[in-house]
Amino acid sequence: MTTFASITDQLATQAIELPSWAFGNSGTRFKVFGTPGTPRTVQEKLADAAQVHKFTGLSPTVALHIPWDKVDDYAALAAYAADLGVALGTINSNTFQADIYKFGSLTHADDKVRQTAIDHHLDCIDIMDATGSRDLKIWLADGSNYPGQVDIRARQDRLADSLQKIYARLGDDQRLVLEYKFFEPAFYHTDVPDWGTSYAQVAALGPKAMVCLDTGHHAPGTNIEFIVMQLLRLGKLGSFDFNSRFYADDDLIVGAADPFQLFRILYEVIRGGGYGPDSTVAFMLDQCHNVEDKVPGQIRSVLNVQEMTAKALLVDHDALDAAQAAGDVLGANGVFMDAFYTDVRADLAAWRETRGLPADPMKAFAATGYLGKIAADRVGGTQAGWGA
Repeated sequence: MTTFASITDQLATQAIELPSWAFGNSGTRFKVFGTPGTPRTVQEKLADAAQVHKFTGLSPTVALHIPWDKVDDYAALAAYAADLGVALGTINSNTFQADIYKFGSLTHADDKVRQTAIDHHLDCIDIMDATGSRDLKIWLADGSNYPGQVDIRARQDRLADSLQKIYARLGDDQRLVLEYKFFEPAFYHTDVPDWGTSYAQVAALGPKAMVCLDTGHHAPGTNIEFIVMQLLRLGKLGSFDFNSRFYADDDLIVGAADPFQLFRILYEVIRGGGYGPDSTVAFMLDQCHNVEDKVPGQIRSVLNVQEMTAKALLVDHDALDAAQAAGDVLGANGVFMDAFYTDVRADLAAWRETRGLPADPMKAFAATGYLGKIAADRVGGTQAGWGA
């Protein structure tokens, strides 16, 4: 039987990257609500992200989004982050907001538009060189709304060519991570709509190209843990974007809609060798906080991932293997469910205290008055956000 004490060394290795944009104003397509104290600069985003790591010990890196987080001196930005106790992580490209990309970016029929998109990614790799970042993450809004609007096969060919040009620029220790999303903003077809398309494209590129799995980017009823298993089996799962959904790409706090799904996903991650110091699979949040406060929203999110990771680590593999081998359907399911229903919250609280962290990070953060302080200090200027 697996005990909590036997998994703490594994829990201590967990790292969940935070997205800088989660601290800005973001929300739905219809309304984005501003919040007092919202960061106005990337430096203020980093300061907020550092609070999450300070109280949880789970989030040592922060992902940047370009051009949202563009600065003149990335070495200085990295030093600023280090002074706060965090480091710069994944660099995310953006080819979905400029007017030139109305009909696509890396898949566009116009060579000039396509080259503009390629050049943007080459600039992102230059930033990676300056920050020491390992991953370039690409999500494309490219697609179409009507049958016959575009040549969908030709767009796949152009995507492959564009990605090859970007891939060729990567350094020895850098990776290209291609995200997929099955719809929105393109509603008839999306150029990278599923894990199979992403896998086909990155497999053709080489070993430094991987798939990014966003847990909210799937149709209702999709068995996401099966996809996790398959990508790990194929050696092509590069990273996670953790969030939660009730209907579509809702970008809610991870684990909010279906904690059991998050548990199942993390079980397959652990089962497939995607967790631990020897794994190259990156954990990251990708969420927007429209009605909740940003910093506590991120704290709650990383704690949810930690809790479900602990439960997944508690699965009794010997008992599960024996039940599976014996064809004991209910026995095998019972082993699985016993781990999920184990309440690890008190154990996690006590363990945090042994590491010099607060037993209840949410309560400890609230007691600092940080949100009131930044609301008073961050007056004037333009609040950060993605302008939805």
